[in-house]
Amino acid sequence: MAHHHHHQHEHPGTDTGADTHTHTDIDWAEMAALLESEAELFTPLYERALGWLAKEVTEPGLIVDAGSGPGVIACLFAEVFEGARIVAADGSAPLLERAAERAARYGVGDRFGTLAGELPGVLDELEYPADLLWASRSVHHLGDQRAALAAYAARLAPGGTLAVMEGGLPTRFLPRDIGIGRPGLQARMDAVEADWFTRMRAELPDSVAHTEDWPALLTAVGLHHTRSRTFLLDLPAPADDRVRAHVVERLTRTRDRLSGELDADDRATLDRLLDPADEASLHQRPDVFYLAAHTVHTAVRPV
Repeated sequence: MAHHHHHQHEHPGTDTGADTHTHTDIDWAEMAALLESEAELFTPLYERALGWLAKEVTEPGLIVDAGSGPGVIACLFAEVFEGARIVAADGSAPLLERAAERAARYGVGDRFGTLAGELPGVLDELEYPADLLWASRSVHHLGDQRAALAAYAARLAPGGTLAVMEGGLPTRFLPRDIGIGRPGLQARMDAVEADWFTRMRAELPDSVAHTEDWPALLTAVGLHHTRSRTFLLDLPAPADDRVRAHVVERLTRTRDRLSGELDADDRATLDRLLDPADEASLHQRPDVFYLAAHTVHTAVRPV
């Protein structure tokens, strides 16, 4: 579940029912390629975040990635923590197959396991408590976020760390004034995404609204020593083809899912941005960049 999702919603959620934009279910397997390309793009940010965690958590025996998606971050954990066993847990078996294949390609398959099933309950199947439990932009896909954190905290070894990547800043990939349409398109899209995200959360099973104060939530489930740190992904213009392709894919999804909530002028601008033949498009313009900030919140189970 890398999701991707956001706070702002960064994770391009997808809409499996094209007939209505109010349908907020997400088909994770269908999103596998996008999740993978996004996580690969974010690797420099994840490496910095994991480097920070490595100073906090020395020589963990077991690391669990809850909501691992296709396993990009889980494999980075295997590289950063060379002695650790890694378990990637996710509700999507197809994504976990990708994760296992990736681990094998990276030569860490011998200490890499997967656990398929609904979070947080599937973590009850872990044989051992986790020294580090990581959840990247996945908790916000669970109806009761505080209950999920409590379940995660219960799977920690005494002295173990829970690390949650949630929040940060909305991603930017174009200047405010792009020379076509009304300036400020991305900010208006963010507002539409934020409303979509609120609907998505409201429609989740057992949805509970909590103030999204992550350190307070971590403290409320009995953990202590909360710390927060934000990590930057800064890919300046001119973007390479990989960045362009990702921005195009992400914006295409947003247009398909949410364009009904934008005005005609913004929809026309989006269409031009996504038309490869238009010199103002994302495919051709020189000012495409990628700037994102994600926050990691950690806390420790008392010994």
